[in-house]
Amino acid sequence: MGDDTGNWCLIESDPGVFTGLIKGIGVNGVQVEEIYSIDKETLEDLRPVHGLIFLFKWEGRNPASTPGSQAPIEYDNDKVFFAQQVITNACATQAILSVLLNSPSIDLGEELTNFKSFVSDFPAELKGVAITNSDLIRTVHNSFARSDPFINEMNDPGSKEKEDLFHFIAYTPINGQLYELDGLQEGPRNHGPCPGDSWLEKVGPIIQARMAQYAGGEIRFNLMAVVDDRIKVYEEKKASYEAQLAALQQREGPEAGGWLKGEIENLKQDIVKEEEKRMKQQRENKLRRHNFVPLVYELLKGLAQEGKLEGLVEEGRIRAKAELESARQRKTAAAASAGQGGSTGDNFGEDVDMYE
Repeated sequence: MGDDTGNWCLIESDPGVFTGLIKGIGVNGVQVEEIYSIDKETLEDLRPVHGLIFLFKWEGRNPASTPGSQAPIEYDNDKVFFAQQVITNACATQAILSVLLNSPSIDLGEELTNFKSFVSDFPAELKGVAITNSDLIRTVHNSFARSDPFINEMNDPGSKEKEDLFHFIAYTPINGQLYELDGLQEGPRNHGPCPGDSWLEKVGPIIQARMAQYAGGEIRFNLMAVVDDRIKVYEEKKASYEAQLAALQQREGPEAGGWLKGEIENLKQDIVKEEEKRMKQQRENKLRRHNFVPLVYELLKGLAQEGKLEGLVEEGRIRAKAELESARQRKTAAAASAGQGGSTGDNFGEDVDMYE
């Protein structure tokens, strides 16, 4: 785990990790939800949405060529928080900050509020340096690194193993304009006006256009939304319905308001599900920090002593070969479909954790 300004660890593309990171730096009242489709119904269920965080494979080309976008423009440094990424592996946290620090309705907490005020007059590059030098932000980021020596070796600059690189950017409305915030660019990109909440309808085609630039077999995209605390949202709705029900029953009697009773029960169930999800995320975050290599080593040693290891290894090789062949066939079929004019769709694939 990194402990200096030059060492930021890889973290997973996971809503539980991002929610924990946000809470760790002192921000209140928001969480991160993974989105599997950018259809209107999905986004409506999550309102209010403060911003979207999009992960894609980094190919080293200039994303300014994205259809429907503009090159970095002159922008008001006082109204748009934009920081250039100056350290490897920081893009996930930087994308999150791009949403948080451009959303006036979010309670940033004391530390991040002071940080925003301190860097407000800095140019983009110095803002990036300030993020890198923030003990709080770096420490919280690195606290979500997986305790796995193999990951550290794989990402050693001297290692011959090369992994695909992935990068995060943010989309968020600022002063009635939809902005794309990419720390690897010189400045933000303005995708045009988006009055009210219309930015969610506007951003969908922009993300789809970026996805369409990749070969048909590329499915490794990930999209997450920064939204209000779901339990708080559900509790506020429940309180509103309960007040309406009480007023209705006072006028019409205790049997009135059947649909309100149903909505209240549904919200109670939503609250329970959200509480269970949070407990699961907290458990998973704890497991990420635990190094299981010594346990696995002892298990393998025991299997070897009992003469069972060789057979299990061979069985694993056969299964892995079959899975690789299946993946190859799926990729070939997807490429053929794309070549025949098939759509890339608006669904998002697996989680990945190798970031530029």
